[in-house]
Amino acid sequence: MTTALSNTIFILGGARSGKSRFAENLVVATGLDRHYVATGRAWDEEMQSRIAQHRADRGPSWTTHEEPLDLVGRLAAIDGEGRVVLIDCLTLWVTNLMMEERDMAADFLALADYLPRAKARLVFVSNEIGLGIVPDNRMARDFRDHAGRLHQMIAAKAAEVYFIAAGLPLKMKG
Repeated sequence: MTTALSNTIFILGGARSGKSRFAENLVVATGLDRHYVATGRAWDEEMQSRIAQHRADRGPSWTTHEEPLDLVGRLAAIDGEGRVVLIDCLTLWVTNLMMEERDMAADFLALADYLPRAKARLVFVSNEIGLGIVPDNRMARDFRDHAGRLHQMIAAKAAEVYFIAAGLPLKMKG
């Protein structure tokens, strides 16, 4: 049995469920030094626009770090007492790892193993994708499976886990 960590919060929800807004509000309420780790890549103009809008919405009180692959390395580099780090989002990180043909199990384990050592409060956001139909192609099924395994690992280590639907949080753990 894995022990919960008091500094880790995990937030899951569907697309446009309000999970990022909920996470940002939790972070602001801490009063700690705010850091945002963005895992998304701007593959096209629409994604560039989304990223720019998110950054503008957060405002200048956040320090933003873009990290598509080496999440553990980035967390270690910015870790510290009196900080809170919002990582948004794990499913985009999974996509990036898959596109780079990385060793998913090793990267997931490295992240899970890092959590007990973190000094900062960590808030992870991810898309819950396992509630729909079985995808019709192998890559999509692999993605769903990888995300599901990662979610289980992070949820096991987190002190608090929330599921967000229609902007409403359901506390699942903690």
